[in-house]
Amino acid sequence: MAAEMVLSHRVPHKVLSEADLEEVAQRKPPAKRGCLRKTRCSASTAKSLLFRFLPFLHWLPRYPVKDWLLGDIASGFSVGIMHLPQGLAYALLAGLPPVTGLYSSFYPVFLYFFFGTSRHNSVEVLVLTLDSLPTPCLSPGPFAVISVMIGSLTDSLMPSEKFLETVNINGTNITMVNEEQRDAARVELVATITILTGIFQVALGLLQFGFVVTYLSDPLVRGYTTAASVHVLISQLKNVFGVSLNEHSGPLSLFMTFIEICQKLPGTNVGTLVTAIIAMVAIFIVKELNHKFAAKLPMPIPIELVTIIISTGISYGVNLNAKFGISVVGNIPSGLKPPVVPNVSYFGQVAGNAFAIAVVGYAICISLGKIFALKHGYKVDSNQELIALGLCNFLGGFFQCFAISCSMSRSLVQESTGGNSQVAGVIASLVILVTILKIGELFRDLPKAILAAIIIVNLKGMFKQFNDLCVLWKSNRVDLMVWIVTFVATLMLNLDIGLGASVVFGLLTVIFRTQLPHYSILGRIADTDVYRDVAEYQMAQEVPGVKIFCSSSTLYFANVELYAEALKKKSGINVDRLIEKKKKALKKLKKQQKKAEKEKAKRQKVLPPCRRPLWTPSLPQHAEDRVNGPGVAVIELSRAEDSAPPEPTLRTLGLPQPGFHAIILDFSPVNFVDTVSIKILKNIFRDFREIEVDVFVASCPVPVLTQLEQGNFFSSAITKHCFFPSVHDAVIHISRERHQASVSTQPRC
Repeated sequence: MAAEMVLSHRVPHKVLSEADLEEVAQRKPPAKRGCLRKTRCSASTAKSLLFRFLPFLHWLPRYPVKDWLLGDIASGFSVGIMHLPQGLAYALLAGLPPVTGLYSSFYPVFLYFFFGTSRHNSVEVLVLTLDSLPTPCLSPGPFAVISVMIGSLTDSLMPSEKFLETVNINGTNITMVNEEQRDAARVELVATITILTGIFQVALGLLQFGFVVTYLSDPLVRGYTTAASVHVLISQLKNVFGVSLNEHSGPLSLFMTFIEICQKLPGTNVGTLVTAIIAMVAIFIVKELNHKFAAKLPMPIPIELVTIIISTGISYGVNLNAKFGISVVGNIPSGLKPPVVPNVSYFGQVAGNAFAIAVVGYAICISLGKIFALKHGYKVDSNQELIALGLCNFLGGFFQCFAISCSMSRSLVQESTGGNSQVAGVIASLVILVTILKIGELFRDLPKAILAAIIIVNLKGMFKQFNDLCVLWKSNRVDLMVWIVTFVATLMLNLDIGLGASVVFGLLTVIFRTQLPHYSILGRIADTDVYRDVAEYQMAQEVPGVKIFCSSSTLYFANVELYAEALKKKSGINVDRLIEKKKKALKKLKKQQKKAEKEKAKRQKVLPPCRRPLWTPSLPQHAEDRVNGPGVAVIELSRAEDSAPPEPTLRTLGLPQPGFHAIILDFSPVNFVDTVSIKILKNIFRDFREIEVDVFVASCPVPVLTQLEQGNFFSSAITKHCFFPSVHDAVIHISRERHQASVSTQPRC
């Protein structure tokens, strides 16, 4: 008690309960939010919206031509040179004609100039501020993961078996695939998917659902893209070994494809394999040199373009297709195609896949945008990025493009070669436009093995993500589990179903972690108002007679019952058992009181009225024990007294008393409560008061307090006088109350 008294005198401020605090601080009533808000359409509002959806209108008039144009031109040519081979390769990966890869490298890149917000700061410009001059630097275009997602969809919905036809050659009927008809059907399907993907992205952006990507944690995205890289690798082995495969789709299709490749290895085209190996070795070595001497080179050596040009020349001069059976790209039509209306009949079949592509594409794009934003100190508008990517896909789909995202390699090249704004993207798109109009048809003899080599070498960065396993093993096992489950699910269930399963598992880990939080009893650090877990801090000492209970999670229906059980367990007493004993003792006491009253009534009937006592004194404790048995006290009251009989206590009932008289619930980690948790909290107050322990709540956030009010938590039994702004305030209040109670019960001289 002395320790409690000393503690109470050290408080430097007035202790206020939540009820007192609301009165003193004049808490405002909760604001009522209607479903509709009144808005005014003014010139400034319209201008703000226009600049928001078309960011280039804000920065283009302030563009420093002298300082930035030369760097943007050089960067644009570098990125355009990268777009050419990657566009052709990723079209092959998506199961589409190569020219669609060029279209996808032109239209979206050009459109992103108008709608994108990702930007970086230039140290060369001192007059213009970051806020006045947004400078986009992401490079949108075909991306391997998105391409393989589209490729798996085209293989399942438009397999080559649907386009078989019998051809008579020299009197012999031969069944062949009509590639022209198949490619046209696939282009129509993919254009529809791309438009639907864009619709999803624009709709989510307009609804301010840019936060949806937060459900894709970094371990999930990295595990998913690593598994997608394995899909990409397996899909390109047929072009490396020069074998023809059946098209597999659905769960386990990756393993069926790999098994078929192994079975057909004896039929490998040696010329194709040698071509692919030479190309992979050359590209890998030069890329490593580019990375090693990046500071000394004015721009990276465009080894992919050089490889394409040399291999195309050799293929054309030697006629590799006819002499060695090496597959080539084939005809690449020149010129642009007119826009085509999508086939809406596909919408029902591809809606789920389109949504998955929309989310994955946006997740990759915004992740890269945040990397550059963090590096150069600016903020990316996630919702506008979602709209920008959606418009690129939506409009590009009308021109036979497939869904795109942003590429780390191209974005890094655009930044490192002097690109200061998205003007570099416009230059890159013009390079692709010239290729489509004049140069594209020259690549008809390009071996497909070269494109496969480009794709496989570019997967090196993705496969480096296997290093995450070691890092996550040391840092966070739950994130490691998310990574592994995502990787395995994506390999086994394919890209679309694997993504859904991974997101569900990721959310389940969050639920499990909130359902099984860390529970602790807090103690006070000497000479401070700081309270810490007594199991982790040696100097943390429990306040005498007070248990301070804390959970590391919020309270909701999935964990509130576990919270109540942990509280009772940490308190050190079996609350439910003690309540049960009390009920039995009260029931027994009631029976004995009734029996005593009956016996008294009988005695009064026997005695004459003049000899009946006006009152019956209570028996001493030792006498009662002899009459009624130990552990139970019969309380008899004078008939003359009008006051109610005192409530039996654990002590008078002969039951063990808890070693503490108050419990404080630390609500600082709680950020919301639901109806189930409110009900359980009421039960906690009721149960502990049954065993003569007062319950207090500390550090309850105001939004949670509002939810408790709305849930009818407070009553005459539970008031806001039980709530305190901090744990220390609650401890001081309890100490003062106990001190005052002890003073009032002391006998007066």
